Amino acid sequence: MFAPKPYKSETELIDACKKHNRSAQRYLYDKYSARMYAVCLKYARSAEVAKDYLQDGFVTVFTRMDSYSGEGSFEGWMRKIFVNVALMDLRKVDVLGDAKDVTELRAEAPRIDDVSAKLENKDVLRLITEMPIGFRTVFNLSVFEGYSHQEISEKLGISEGASRSQLCRARGWLQQRMQKL
Repeated sequence: MFAPKPYKSETELIDACKKHNRSAQRYLYDKYSARMYAVCLKYARSAEVAKDYLQDGFVTVFTRMDSYSGEGSFEGWMRKIFVNVALMDLRKVDVLGDAKDVTELRAEAPRIDDVSAKLENKDVLRLITEMPIGFRTVFNLSVFEGYSHQEISEKLGISEGASRSQLCRARGWLQQRMQKL
């Protein structure tokens, strides 16, 4: 864990990081690394890749610290950076290269029924991490990050139909696995 709080406020910590204060940067890293690693794991193909995302994300945070305006949640601002670092890598390896554009989808994606009420959160999260990477990426962006299909399509360089299709398939995949449990 990290040392006792040496800064009176988050603003003071951010200001010290903007001045490239190494101890402030270390404190910020210690304070947020576990949470940001969890974000990275949602998108990574492995724990090693998640560690790479974590490192690249903090490098980006520290080099772009001046772009944080102080409006909104600092942690939310950081989270977007880490998600974008992961997405940049996923675009490079083209995890959604085989995503098909679906012109007609069922009006509703499969629903995760009452089975989910019987499972613990850790079981559901474990299943999500086992999803194929393309499904998981779209699922996480939609469900956890709250992006629309238009935003997902722009971030991943796919069509909105492909985004809808991947989400629908991800939900179906998750529902099947949940029923097996």
